[in-house]
Amino acid sequence: MDNHTIVTLKKGEGRTIKSGGMWIFDNEIESIVGTFKNGDIVTVHDFDGYPMGRGFINQNSKIRVRLMTRNSHQEIDSQFLMNRVKDAWEYRKKTVDISSCRIVFGDADFLPGLVIDKFEDILVVQSLALGIDRFKMEIIDDLKTLLKEDGINIRGVYERSDAKERDKEGMPRTKGFIGEPFDTNVLITENGVKYIVDVENGQKTGFFLDQKYNRKSIWKLCKDAKVLDCFTHTGSFALNAGMAGAKSVLGVDASELAVQQATENAGLNGLENTVKFQCEDVFELLPRLEEQGELFDLVILDPPAFTKSKNSIKNAIKGYREINRRGIKLVKNGGYLATCSCSHFMDYETFTKTIGQAASNVHRRLKQVEFRTQAPDHPILWSADESYYLKFYIFQVVDEK
Repeated sequence: MDNHTIVTLKKGEGRTIKSGGMWIFDNEIESIVGTFKNGDIVTVHDFDGYPMGRGFINQNSKIRVRLMTRNSHQEIDSQFLMNRVKDAWEYRKKTVDISSCRIVFGDADFLPGLVIDKFEDILVVQSLALGIDRFKMEIIDDLKTLLKEDGINIRGVYERSDAKERDKEGMPRTKGFIGEPFDTNVLITENGVKYIVDVENGQKTGFFLDQKYNRKSIWKLCKDAKVLDCFTHTGSFALNAGMAGAKSVLGVDASELAVQQATENAGLNGLENTVKFQCEDVFELLPRLEEQGELFDLVILDPPAFTKSKNSIKNAIKGYREINRRGIKLVKNGGYLATCSCSHFMDYETFTKTIGQAASNVHRRLKQVEFRTQAPDHPILWSADESYYLKFYIFQVVDEK
């Protein structure tokens, strides 16, 4: 596992790690001295021999080395891993409701490439880097031990390492039980709303925990309101609106499976009469609602990431502008818009500007109620830019006065 291979950076390179990030790219490396296998721990030196830290190497990946520690003398051993997991868990206990939460968030918890979500007494693990994959079983065992000390008995673990990112690491995509099988439909409660989380077939790890407090933030706007929730997935914003006393809620998603699960979730919460779901392409539905003269007290836009890379940012901006333009038109004068972006390439400035353009296109004014980011169990590690991805605005929408 641990070896003495030394990776030396080119002069003037390593900007990412020098500013506090965790990644070293293939084109930043001058030389590699020593023998190693992909996934091994190596030591990184600057061009002049100054030690930068230790991490794991993978020649299949453009991210050639991911740092695990800045201390170049640190052994990456069992004690080291236990400390990392303990830090992550202690942080969650202080900052969020831990009934369901993300316990490990990759680089931001100094465990690059690893995500672990806890849904009540089930863990869902996603491993996206070869080096961390070797430690995966040990980290899961450590976490179970720590949770047990707090009286939480984990009844099952499911792996969702079926994401595209695995391809870039030269790893096969994989999913399935780690240990004993269990029912993969898991009941959770968040903000007092019940959901069935499908950890086997749901998107990503089954449920988006990062919006937990953003969902709560719309409650005050929902009493007796008529609400439209676009890209509802399994109904989370729509159900929060229903629980907060909305008089009618329409949730829309293009996935048949998501709509089916959202409808079941509405039943679980006794909201089947006020919260309805339909399977439809949002871009096609909104113009139709507009033609029908529909207006809402609150419109929620929670689209998937329109961009996964720097190159497609122009198209993404078009997509966000269009969806916000359409959404704003459907808000009645004095009503509210909640809108977000979960793409880290769509940075705060770009996203903000795009919404501004959408509003001025349709001659409406926006009053900002609040700006939020992802829940604290998805911490934003400064200088590790990928860890900051969710932007969430609430506005009041008014006609130009």
